Amino acid sequence: MSLFKGTIEQYYGFNAFTVGAANRNIFTIDFPTLPTSLGEIDIYLIGTANGVTKSTRSLISEYGVTVSEFNVDTGKIILSHNPTQGDTIEVILKSPDLGNYQYISIDDVVANFVVGYVGEGKVIPKVRRSDVLFHAMRSLQELSYDTLKSQKAIEFTLGANLLMPLPHDYVNYIKLSKVDSAGIERILHPIRYSSNPSALTNEITGEYIFDGNGNHITASESETWKAYQKNNLTDSSDSNKRYDTDDLDFLLGNRYGLDPEQATSNGNYYIDELKGNIHFSSNLASKNITLKYISDGLGADGDMIVHKFAEEAMYKCIAYAIMSTRANIQEFIIRRYKKERFAAIRTAKLRLSNLKTEELAQVIRGKSKIIKH
Repeated sequence: MSLFKGTIEQYYGFNAFTVGAANRNIFTIDFPTLPTSLGEIDIYLIGTANGVTKSTRSLISEYGVTVSEFNVDTGKIILSHNPTQGDTIEVILKSPDLGNYQYISIDDVVANFVVGYVGEGKVIPKVRRSDVLFHAMRSLQELSYDTLKSQKAIEFTLGANLLMPLPHDYVNYIKLSKVDSAGIERILHPIRYSSNPSALTNEITGEYIFDGNGNHITASESETWKAYQKNNLTDSSDSNKRYDTDDLDFLLGNRYGLDPEQATSNGNYYIDELKGNIHFSSNLASKNITLKYISDGLGADGDMIVHKFAEEAMYKCIAYAIMSTRANIQEFIIRRYKKERFAAIRTAKLRLSNLKTEELAQVIRGKSKIIKH
């Protein structure tokens, strides 16, 4: 039995039907995962319907045909008009789940582990499935940080408030960039000389102000953030907008000791992880920002997948976690599984490093060039 769920044709999001003699306007799609709405599919017809004949594949709307019924549970589709017998109807997913074959779901990992490692005469005689699932999710989380391909990328159009909310599954950032008119990502550098502290209110004499419950009263925005954010946000000229430091003012005699970290006009940012926002400098207002970040792999059901190169590492991690948390297990057995886990993770890292000799040689050729500063 093949490992594809469905046919290879279905993997590419394609279903084809030949119109029969009876019930010519009724057919049932059979993708492994059915679409949840008509907006996810396009329906094409080659032939004649509603008095219109076309020799090439055309959307049913060009025949004046519509979908009168669509059952999301069974995939049954009923058209408003009957095509001619022998015609071909094609259903194509707008966004097929391509590339999924290289991954295995966390449910399959748990099921495979129970089959291969648990039972009489096997390394783990007895274990609850809930325990296996717990250790599988913990292993996936740890492997996501430095082994698996767990990075994600999102694009965000920055508003006038200069704030970008952190994604729900954000753990750490890899890179932030602004996108120029040619689609090139210009790297943004973090600013380490500003922040967004909690703005505690106080009296003129210096005492803090508290509410009726004895808690600090805080302002909605700190003066530090207001100063960082302000100045000419409605001005369309980047040159008139405020940057983060005065190091970019190219005045005579003021460039001695310039910090290269801040010597950029791309813009800057800092991350307020406590409040879950990324703060940007004002020259980035209305710009497209790309954030590449690390996920823990547990944010949603669709995220809990493991690359097949790291599948064995997952099994070794689960086995070691179960054995190391059990009582009356001899220490040399635990050390054995620890070594096997380490070796499997190292192998997975090498496989997922994706080094290609031709690409590496091309990069090394560039390193041989002499760059004058």
